[in-house]
Amino acid sequence: MLDSYHLQVLERSMDAASMRHRAITNNLANINTPYFKSQQVIFEEYLQDELNGVIGKQNLEAYRTSERHIPFKNSGGFAMPQLVSNPSAYVQNNGNNVDMDAESAELAKNQIWYNGLTQLTAGSFQKLRSVIEGGGK
Repeated sequence: MLDSYHLQVLERSMDAASMRHRAITNNLANINTPYFKSQQVIFEEYLQDELNGVIGKQNLEAYRTSERHIPFKNSGGFAMPQLVSNPSAYVQNNGNNVDMDAESAELAKNQIWYNGLTQLTAGSFQKLRSVIEGGGK
């Protein structure tokens, strides 16, 4: 069964997958827009750092002059997905850098990932429900 930390990992992963879906569909919608620069979501590296206990870009804590000051952390101090420009070197004649094949493949991969996350989350809640109800009397 999952504890609150693991549920938070699942929640942030689902947030990242949802954000990635919006970014990819926006990229595909603008495939013929001159000078449009595609975007991608960066999350897995931040999550891996978080899970490994490595202080990365997302977990930097500001210097506080007093213990009474509020700590400077992101929401919950947990890895957050980031939307960044896609560093793709391939640019079409119109200045657009959206690659339909690559974006379509990423969309399919992201959909499979999101479905897996939702199944894992639903299964965890089903187990919790079973425990609460007395193990399926």
